Amino acid sequence: MTTDTTTTGAPAEPSGDPDALPYRYNAALAAEIERRWQDLWEERGTFHTPNPAGPWATPEAIKGEKVYLLDMFPYPSGKGLHVGHPLGFIGTDVLGRYLRMTGHNVLHAMGFDAFGLPAEQFAVQTGAHPRKTTEDNIRRYKAQLRQLGLAHDPRRSVATTDVEFYRWTQWIFLKIFESWYDEEQQKARPISELVEEFAQGKRRTPDGRGWCELTTAEQRKVIDSYRLAYVSEAPVNWCPGLGTVLANEEVTADGRSERGNFPVFRRNLKQWMIRITAYADRLIDDLDRVDWPESVKAMQRNWIGRSEGAQVRFPTTTNTGERVDIEVFTTRPDTLFGATYMVLAPEHPLASQLPPAEWPEGTDERWTGGAATPAEAVTAYQRATSRKSELDRQENREKTGVFTGAYATNPVNGKKIPVFIADYVLMGYGTGAIMAVPAQDQRDWDFAAVFGLPVVRTVDPGEDWDGEAFTGDGPAINSANDEISLNGLNVADAKRTIIDWLEEKGYGKSVVQYKLRDWLFSRQRYWGEPFPIIWDEDGPLPVPEDQLPVELPEIADYSPKTFDPEDADSEPEPPLSRAKDWVRVDDKHWRETNTMPQWAGSCWYYLRYLDPENDERFVDPEVERYWMGPDPNKPGDPGGVDLYVGGVEHAVLHLLYARMWQKVLYDLGEVSAEEPFRKLFNQGYIQAYAYTDERGVYVPAEEVVQNPDGGFTWNGKPVNREYGKMGKSLNNVVTPDEMCERYGADTFRLYEMSTGPLEASRPWSTQDVVGSQRFLQRVWRNIIDERTGELRVTDEAPDDDTMRLLHRTIAGVREDFEALRYNTAAAKLIEYNNHLTKTYGKVGVPRAAAEPLVLMMAPLTPHIAEELWQRLGHEESLAYGPFPEADERWLTVDTVEYPIQVNGKVRSRMTVPADADNAALEAAALADPKVVELLAGRTPKKVIVVPGRLVNVVG
Repeated sequence: MTTDTTTTGAPAEPSGDPDALPYRYNAALAAEIERRWQDLWEERGTFHTPNPAGPWATPEAIKGEKVYLLDMFPYPSGKGLHVGHPLGFIGTDVLGRYLRMTGHNVLHAMGFDAFGLPAEQFAVQTGAHPRKTTEDNIRRYKAQLRQLGLAHDPRRSVATTDVEFYRWTQWIFLKIFESWYDEEQQKARPISELVEEFAQGKRRTPDGRGWCELTTAEQRKVIDSYRLAYVSEAPVNWCPGLGTVLANEEVTADGRSERGNFPVFRRNLKQWMIRITAYADRLIDDLDRVDWPESVKAMQRNWIGRSEGAQVRFPTTTNTGERVDIEVFTTRPDTLFGATYMVLAPEHPLASQLPPAEWPEGTDERWTGGAATPAEAVTAYQRATSRKSELDRQENREKTGVFTGAYATNPVNGKKIPVFIADYVLMGYGTGAIMAVPAQDQRDWDFAAVFGLPVVRTVDPGEDWDGEAFTGDGPAINSANDEISLNGLNVADAKRTIIDWLEEKGYGKSVVQYKLRDWLFSRQRYWGEPFPIIWDEDGPLPVPEDQLPVELPEIADYSPKTFDPEDADSEPEPPLSRAKDWVRVDDKHWRETNTMPQWAGSCWYYLRYLDPENDERFVDPEVERYWMGPDPNKPGDPGGVDLYVGGVEHAVLHLLYARMWQKVLYDLGEVSAEEPFRKLFNQGYIQAYAYTDERGVYVPAEEVVQNPDGGFTWNGKPVNREYGKMGKSLNNVVTPDEMCERYGADTFRLYEMSTGPLEASRPWSTQDVVGSQRFLQRVWRNIIDERTGELRVTDEAPDDDTMRLLHRTIAGVREDFEALRYNTAAAKLIEYNNHLTKTYGKVGVPRAAAEPLVLMMAPLTPHIAEELWQRLGHEESLAYGPFPEADERWLTVDTVEYPIQVNGKVRSRMTVPADADNAALEAAALADPKVVELLAGRTPKKVIVVPGRLVNVVG
């Protein structure tokens, strides 16, 4: 539906066809203006931002406070942008333009997160090289972004697929590989310093031998166990039908691949890992130092999942007679006396080592899973579990499992308790094993109910408790042996007491545990950064820095080797393994054939924007310190990008990974900022209505008409409306290209910024875009004669009412721009222009009233503002100001108007001095002729004065 954003009182529109007027501001004129100014900005380098050092060092151009604005850079898909994508980009552009106009040195660039699966999939289907597809898509995105008038410094644009970019991604990976985390110093240090500590005897080797007594291979094995980047057997989502490992996000809830719907199996495979867990405490603690939404901080804290408790050992015996301990982490060691069974994750290393040859005598049939032997039961259950996603295992309330046939000993009472495997226990948290206390944990209670296991309460729930598991506080019960008693203690005191006893007896220790697992950092893909690693028979070795970059080789087949979808035991064969000449370095060395995940480039791209042409370093230290260094005037400031804008869907993984990489670089002295992003803002999303006809078929949303009764029709027939995500399947995709062609980029920008707060999601309505266009047309018509193209401004001084409204508007718009409240800024500009139309529409707007309006519009609608500014006689671009400043003299209101109510109904209005007190307001209201007439000589019962709002006379 069309929304008219102007008020009445505007001069009549020209008669006849208004678009036939030669200087009418319509889509065609807007397009001509916009292309011309985009070309001029590019030709003049208008938005080239100076650096304090390097090839772009122009100190004389660095004026005012620096501001680094950053968008989460997009993946350049072949479909291009739809109107939802640029919402955040336009939002940062508006702020950047405003800041430039107010004297700031603004860095704002745009790049592309260009490695990833879609380009590779397209290559598999068509044979087109992923690089060509990616570069074509980037050109499309750049053209679309340029069309929107975004004020990026084009020299700083990068793509993660640029060889010169991923050269430095590989260099940073080598820094991580050649580092270890010193727990005492709480920082990463070079591996060379670790070797020196071993060589000098300051650090003991695992088996106690001297460093020089170890062979070179043994020394390398010790060092590799410390590295921040290492190779390990890790549980992963293996999809034989696709021939690759999948991220959790690529697996459906029922354990199948999103692409192809193939079975996915959880199994251990050798993978590259990054030791992000070493940074867990710093990643949590430093959240207090950044200006981020509390909801995002909470998500990160929950993802890391720091919890304090105890690690306890339960002795058991393997099927070969070897004595081993099952180690569990528990946050409730006070409930140890209530542990009546144990559960291992099906992937736990001991799960296959415990089952004896036969079921123990008296084994409950419910425990066996119908298998003839414990080994058969465990194997069958492991295979079934491997088909489930972790999400499904966490959310499924149906408890299943099998008995391993083994028993463990509870260290606090010596009782033998059965050991099960069950899918509700995950290897990704704690030790992959739990002591089950059904009286104090609902999941354990549910499992115990299914398998007929005993329940022992260790916390008194009180007489009124009639529930199942009790998780609250209360005095300990049933918790004593010959050496210790917890009975009567509250939970906190019982925890401290039992941990002290466990440590004294050697049964356990106090530990801090995390949900966070080390970062799986390899993919069996072609289109990703090659690892700068070569192998020999003793393990991985770094590629020398002077041999970087390690470029992707040319191969004919981009797809991983696929297998029978049910063949869970198949082994990955990455596409790079087919490049035999590339893989073979010499007779004793070969290259790593996995590639890095897409996350790699997005962990540090914001640093490369600072200094993208530097071929000596990933960023010049002086440049990094200028743009991202800590503010010395703000104690505790960690440094980082001044404002980062992006979607909340990246709240955990991308932001967590980037923070970890930044901290490694900081520890090694490569950067001055401890955090990558000091302030974060999550923009909302643009969603769209979709419409279906009586057949259930989606019809073109833009052709739907709203009826006076509130219903909707298409081609005269009723349709149903639904609300959801914009997509081709719903026939409701709108592209910025279409909007720019129909209305112009400035209209599109203004509409997106006007429809609601930047942080809020909002529906898209193409019909309403015309309201923003009409505002721009009325501004244009107030300044430019549509028939002659001549200026309509005058040199007359604006009247006092205009001056007061102008300066209130300036003050309000400044405040709104700085707070990213663009919708309210636009509303103030519309109100001001409506006043100019009503007051001066027939005689011409005073220059002193018109020019501030044009300048204030510039951040939101830069093309029309530049054009009007030039036509007003200014040779220089307004990109760097001046932005109007409010004059305090005009912000003071001399008089105010009050409505006067009599018995609750407005009967009159009065104008009084702005500083009138309540007594003066009451006297003025009672003296008003209409009030005098209505009272007819009666004394009012009371007079209610609401300062600044109204006076109510109660008769």
